[in-house]
This record gives sequence, C-alpha cells and structure tokens, in this order.
Amino acid sequence: MGMDTEPLRRYVADALFTRVAGPDGEVHRARIHGTPGPRWFGSDRPIRRVHGDAAMFIGGLRALLLQSLHPLAMAAVAGHSNYRDDPWGRLQRTSVFLATTTFGNAVDAQNAVDRVRAIHDRIKGVTADGVPYRASDPHLLGWVHVAEVDSFLRCHQRYGADPLNARERDGYVADMAHVATALGVPDPPTTTAGLNARLAAYRPELRGTPAARDAARFLLLTPPVPMLVRAPYAALAVASVASLPAWTRLPLRLPFLPVFDHTAARLAGRGITRALRWVLPAPPRGASEVGHAA
Repeated sequence: MGMDTEPLRRYVADALFTRVAGPDGEVHRARIHGTPGPRWFGSDRPIRRVHGDAAMFIGGLRALLLQSLHPLAMAAVAGHSNYRDDPWGRLQRTSVFLATTTFGNAVDAQNAVDRVRAIHDRIKGVTADGVPYRASDPHLLGWVHVAEVDSFLRCHQRYGADPLNARERDGYVADMAHVATALGVPDPPTTTAGLNARLAAYRPELRGTPAARDAARFLLLTPPVPMLVRAPYAALAVASVASLPAWTRLPLRLPFLPVFDHTAARLAGRGITRALRWVLPAPPRGASEVGHAA
C-alpha cells in the first residue's frame, strides 16, 4: 500500500501560499478570481499561461538580478525598498500586483496600477555618484519592464510546462506592453524582436555596483528562508543564475560555468518547477499558480 502524500502536499502548499501571498492571501485570491466583470486579458492570452506556471518563481529571481545592473534602478531599491528587512512582504505585494493585472477584474487591475504609480511618484533621490533619480522616470520604468518581460519569458521557455511558440511569444510581449503602458512606460516593445532591441539599447547604461553585488549576495546566498527550504531555494537560485546572459556574470560577480549551466543547473530548474507544480493546486483554466498564490 503506497503512502498517502496528500497531507504533506497540503501542508507544504499552505506554507508556500502564506509566504508568497501573505496573511490576506485567501482574501486576495477570492477577489482576483471571483470578482465578476471584464478582464484586461482573456483566458486564451499568453500572459495567463506564462504567469500561471511555476517557472515564474525562477523568472522573478532572475528579473531582480538583471534589474539591479542599472545603477539608478538599484539606487532606488537600495534607498527606498525594505527588501532586506521585509523580503517576503515585497514578494507578496509583487505577487498580488501580477495576479491582479493578469487575472483580476479590469477595475481592480487599474486600481493596482494607480497604487504603484503613486508609490513611484514618491521615490526619488541621488546616487552615491551624485546622479539624481526618480522611480517615475519613464526611461527607468522602461528598463524595469523589459528586464521583467525578458526574465519571465525566457524562464518560461526554459522551465515552463508548456512553452510558447513564436506567435505566442510575441503575444506575451504585447500583453505585457499593455500593463507597461498603464504604468507609464512610453512605447514598450510589443514583439520579441523589439524586446531584444530594447534590451540591447540599455546595455551601455548597465554596470555592477556595490549595491547590486550586495543585493545579489543577499538574494542568492543569505535569503531569509527556513532551513527546511534552503535546498529548494538553492535550486531556484542556481536555475535563475544559469538563465542570465553571460555578460551579466562579471558585473555581479557571479560564476560563469557553461557546462554546469546547461546540465546541472537546468536539471535543478526542471526539478524544482516540477516539485512546485506538485505542491501547488492545479489552477482553473486561465488562473495562475502565482495568481493562485495571491
């Protein structure tokens, strides 16, 4: 007679849900998926498939590492974010935002965007080099956007259960452009070719700073996670680093081991996403595991 693993799955799922969605997770989930009315994206849109896959956990970590390479973006995070003191709170807020804009009622989606824009309006300062920044700067918002889209899409293609074809990949970039426009990004890319070109255009502005390297060490080596989940988190970290382009490694002081990246790291990524799919309940059509966790 085989062991009944359902109690274990439910226990781990509840613990993960609480971490990702926060104490009000059930309330958010009911509102996002249960409120009637039109949505920004229909159930057939690629954004729902990408944001509904466990590969988003790897993509989210990759996005943070990639975004940190812009000195102004990193200065804003270091100076105004409590990611060190309350990393789970930041994850929960991001999770709810992604779930609301992807799956929620259109009114709720717009309200979520309005709240983020209000926060951005208050974030401004000067870097250690004396360069002024403001989070509402459209050019800086554009960098954060393309880093996220590239990370979510690439990790979905590498680790997702159902990768997109070329037309669907363009569709995903276009879906994300809708959210970006609402957030104040001017002329966001709407195709993968446009996304790649925009990323290349930002390259001269990117560099590793002490703050970026400190954030990478915190995210990869000393995250505030319980001992029992250190090994699964390490698999997420390895997979996220392996998915980064080679040119990011030196600025962030990350190892570049091509053979390892293409073998063990990919196996780690596939293993952890399979485990997450087992733990998390199967979402209804068009819903998400990340959205489910919100």
